[in-house]
Amino acid sequence: MGILTSDNPCPSADSGSVDEEPDYRYTLANERTYLAWIRTAMALLAAGVAAHQLLALPSGALQMTITMVCFGLATVLASGAYLRWKAAQAAIRRNLPLPGSVLVPALALGLGILTLLAAGAALWS
Repeated sequence: MGILTSDNPCPSADSGSVDEEPDYRYTLANERTYLAWIRTAMALLAAGVAAHQLLALPSGALQMTITMVCFGLATVLASGAYLRWKAAQAAIRRNLPLPGSVLVPALALGLGILTLLAAGAALWS
């Protein structure tokens, strides 16, 4: 019986590269994490559309920059979420430690840039 079962819910690192059917709770938790990243990407996409349609800034370049940063960050998060889900699922099936993720630093950096652009837009108008 595999290490990731309902009898033993704590994984250990003593397994090889053989795929095993994991406890469904790990798979569902991995899917919930994926969906949370997708919701964040969708919110950034909506923010980009709102910035493009609703911001009335004297500088069209600043408005377009805010819009494109939102769209770019949404793209990075959506594609990164899938890659993260896939890597985590493979690690779960092989009973390996979960891989690290660059999504959190990417989101922090992107939101920091957006904050600076929004502050510039507020001071500009």
